[in-house]
Amino acid sequence: MFSLVSQVRKSQYYDSAVLMQLQKFLSKLEGVLDVGVLMGTDANKVVLIQSGLHTPDIDIVSAEDLIIVVKGIDDASASSALKQVDEFLLSPKQNKVGSYRPKSLDTAFRITPQSNWVFVSVNGRYAPEIVDRSLDTGKHVFLFSDNVSIDDERRLKEKALKKGLMVLGPDCGTAIINGVGFGFANRVKHGKIGIVAASGTGLQSVAVAIDNLGEGISHGIGTGGRDLKEEIGAITCFQALNFLNDDPQTELVVLLSKPPAIKVVDKLMNQLLLMSKPVIILFIGSKPPTRQLGNVYFALSLLDAAMLAVQVLHAKADESGMNKCPRISMLHHQQYVRGLFSGGTIAYEVMCILKNTLNDIYSNIPLEEKYRLKDISQSHGHTILDLGEDEFTVGKLHPMIDNDFRIRRIVTEANDPTVGIIILDVVLGFCAHSNPAGELADVIAKVINTAKTQGRVLSVIALIIGTENDIQNSKVQTDALYAAGAIVVNNAEDLVLCVSQILSPTNVDGSVLSGFAVDAESFTKTISVINVGLELFYEALISQGVPVIQVSWCPPANGNERLIKLLNRLKKDNEDAERDR
Repeated sequence: MFSLVSQVRKSQYYDSAVLMQLQKFLSKLEGVLDVGVLMGTDANKVVLIQSGLHTPDIDIVSAEDLIIVVKGIDDASASSALKQVDEFLLSPKQNKVGSYRPKSLDTAFRITPQSNWVFVSVNGRYAPEIVDRSLDTGKHVFLFSDNVSIDDERRLKEKALKKGLMVLGPDCGTAIINGVGFGFANRVKHGKIGIVAASGTGLQSVAVAIDNLGEGISHGIGTGGRDLKEEIGAITCFQALNFLNDDPQTELVVLLSKPPAIKVVDKLMNQLLLMSKPVIILFIGSKPPTRQLGNVYFALSLLDAAMLAVQVLHAKADESGMNKCPRISMLHHQQYVRGLFSGGTIAYEVMCILKNTLNDIYSNIPLEEKYRLKDISQSHGHTILDLGEDEFTVGKLHPMIDNDFRIRRIVTEANDPTVGIIILDVVLGFCAHSNPAGELADVIAKVINTAKTQGRVLSVIALIIGTENDIQNSKVQTDALYAAGAIVVNNAEDLVLCVSQILSPTNVDGSVLSGFAVDAESFTKTISVINVGLELFYEALISQGVPVIQVSWCPPANGNERLIKLLNRLKKDNEDAERDR
């Protein structure tokens, strides 16, 4: 028998990294079998039910409430663990000693007037106000927060455009500005190739491949995944292209995204043909109209985009060797592939290539709507999941940071007797998990051996995005995964090749893009940052020697919706009274 106890903390806010640390702390206590530390969203309640951590009092909590559930070997162990929650949250470790941390954004603006970037990674409900205020003070914004409405995104980007500023995001996880890695960036060589990407892991994949081919990156500008939708109109994309077209460091530009809206494509092509520099385009999943149109080149994959960029830059190809995949004989009923990805663009590219050899690939980011999973907790046939999408990350850390949910899902998929192959990505770099293979290797070895004892052959293929210079060291990660029995590749094409083998018996005179001018000086001078949200970003910037200040931010009224509405009403009344005087 076991004991299940829970605690609900009404309208309490903590940094998601702190919640992850709390969960790991409680999990290591004596007599504790399992732990859940989540915000009370509907999706998270489902996760608790599936994990066997559901208690009746959880049903009535709201999305603003913090849920802590402990599964212990007995009542005493579970209750003892809960009693240590406050001790952990109030410990010096969680109140880090370091440079001065202002409690308000206004104070941060006042004491760091030289700052030119604000990083925002708070709950999406509160992010727009912080972005607004940052733009008002002349700062560019790196907006990692998700769950920001598309109307707010459009409004904020239009506001930034008028001020000559840029909003990278929302849901922007990666950028490389003037040699500094933002968010989940890799440590790559500085060079002559600029990247504009509506995808964080897409940017990482191309930047790493370019680095491996011996070239480097001038700037890598993430736009956020929705920027090329019709509702947004590619505002940040056009700003980035304009900037890189004029940037003396940049000699060639790579543009990558999932397929944009038709109206956006038409406008984009008209502008790209006016650029004075070669442009490599990859719209993942779209059939290129041709290999080259004037100064614009069309790539077929993330790896091809990198290779084509280097080829065009140096007028010669730099061939990449293909990894060899072993021949594996599976049982006839092991016919399905399950993909568990932290990078949405990587997952999307894999599906686009796989669709040529596999039929009916289901997903939460499907290539066609008819293949959208009805229940994301239950795979169907061939299934490829982007675990970094909103429905999986609300109230939880991104899978690049925390492997806990992906590990649980690996076990679930491996227990399905119809599954023959599990594929996943392992994304390295700043802010990513410090040793992802250290956790993933254990579960990979376990599920492979379990399948073997049941008379099945289970193949696990891991795609590593990273370099040996990353803190995690791609070679160390590769060796650990190999030792666990995984097949390891470093690009999506090799991954799909392995899956298939296992399953089988003119230059145009340039001009500046009109209407999208950017304050270029603030991009090329020393980067100075105000960070509001995840301390992972703060620590990554510190490790790069970047001047940065961390704001000790918490939501208004500690997230209490009723009090927030009251405060907003009082604020509006005061503003109305001031106008009437």
